[in-house]
Amino acid sequence: MKFAFTELSLPKRSSLAVPVFADNELSPTAMEVNELTGGALSRALETSRFKGKKGDYLEVLAPSGVEVSRVILLGFGEPEKLKLTDFENLGGSLVKKLNAAGARAVTFMLDGLDLEEIKDNEAAAHMAFGAKLATYRFEKYKSTSEEDSASQPSLTRMTVACKASSGARKSFADLEAIAEGVFMTRDLVSEPANVLHPESFAERCKELTALGVEVEILDEEKMRRLGMGALLGVGQGSIRESRIAIMQWNGATKKSAKKPIAFVGKGVCFDTGGISLKPGPGMEEMKWDMGGAGTVTGLMKALAGRKAKVNAVGVVGLVENMPDGNAQRPGDIVTAMNGTTIEILNTDAEGRLVLADALWYTQDRFDPEVMIDLATLTGAIIISLGHENAGLFSNNDELAEDIFAAGKEVGEGVWRLPMQKEYADQIKSPIADLQNIGTGGRGAGSIVAAEFLQKFVNDTPWAHLDIAGMAWSKKDTATVPKGGTGFGVRLLDQYVRAKYEGK
Repeated sequence: MKFAFTELSLPKRSSLAVPVFADNELSPTAMEVNELTGGALSRALETSRFKGKKGDYLEVLAPSGVEVSRVILLGFGEPEKLKLTDFENLGGSLVKKLNAAGARAVTFMLDGLDLEEIKDNEAAAHMAFGAKLATYRFEKYKSTSEEDSASQPSLTRMTVACKASSGARKSFADLEAIAEGVFMTRDLVSEPANVLHPESFAERCKELTALGVEVEILDEEKMRRLGMGALLGVGQGSIRESRIAIMQWNGATKKSAKKPIAFVGKGVCFDTGGISLKPGPGMEEMKWDMGGAGTVTGLMKALAGRKAKVNAVGVVGLVENMPDGNAQRPGDIVTAMNGTTIEILNTDAEGRLVLADALWYTQDRFDPEVMIDLATLTGAIIISLGHENAGLFSNNDELAEDIFAAGKEVGEGVWRLPMQKEYADQIKSPIADLQNIGTGGRGAGSIVAAEFLQKFVNDTPWAHLDIAGMAWSKKDTATVPKGGTGFGVRLLDQYVRAKYEGK
């Protein structure tokens, strides 16, 4: 779908959408259209349940007095309470409604806001951003029949009219690059494991070289020489070789260049649980156990796409956890890159082993200013936080607060959980330095996993995001489809903007 921005002027064709505020207060454009149509909008409001609440929607078809085919009334609620994420949701919901109605194009007249903290051009850009996010579909493996084609999106163009449309156009360029990063993450998370495995995932990372990202791939021989026994142990039961992909974006000016910020992702392309085999029902969902790596890759695309003025490195550990005759066994002991020995008590606690080597490698090679990892790490985080927030763990209060603020700004929530010695004591092994699950049974599983990861970050300011409840959704929202959500790309892009670019 194409997006455009223009100054406020009534269109002469297609669909027109206008804001209506709380208690059915019409925007200036809506009042003008109401007059031109002889009060058609007022009559439609009087005979409906529409009250101007945020998200209310009402169509007036083929009204006389104007040249457009339909006028859509979109409820904005109380304008002084609107946030940028509200404009995104309004844009997303508008696109979905118009696709269902079979509309081809729409012009949204964004006026009547007069907000102190949000400029009209920012609101317009974010409305288009939400609409863009709502266009995502993963249907590459579906055959198209006549019946299917009837359900395909009809909307091909959205124009947002506002004051200072040139500013909206400029803001949207950055937001569109972020959307492309989100879409890449959604694509990666949605791919089946027979298509997306460690080697092919690494090849997808190489696509970012077209945007100026430097990409390096470590194969098993290189990882073996580096001593990455924890990561390699997870993948040894698969016919697919493990990989690490390193993506570097150097966008900071020489004058402002500092140590890079680092993002590390767990990329278990399929997780059977290994010898500690998962139950069969629902195992097909484990194709998205590479969600953390997907987010890191999409984030690097977003940063490069909008030419972020930062130096950033993304490192993703890519493995497949399978139960063949060569698979890692419960009771095995492996040695991580930093020399730590780990007793494997459960081969389904594999993501922390992948991250152990990836985290150590990243801090050892790049000496980053901060290091943030993302992983669909534990089912326990879903028990704790459901599907509304990701779990946040950190050894640095300022970093944790900055991530929390970024999540709140873009509507991707995180919630910080505690870390302390009593939890760390649960991963002491009687015969090795560490064991990969805790002694506390099912209690505090997410915290214990985070304590394990902390053993491999050295003194680097570090945060861990457990996104197991957020990487995949079983329901649609205005801007997020069923399936892969792309969670974390917008959150971490906002963190970079606020912390390192002053935006």
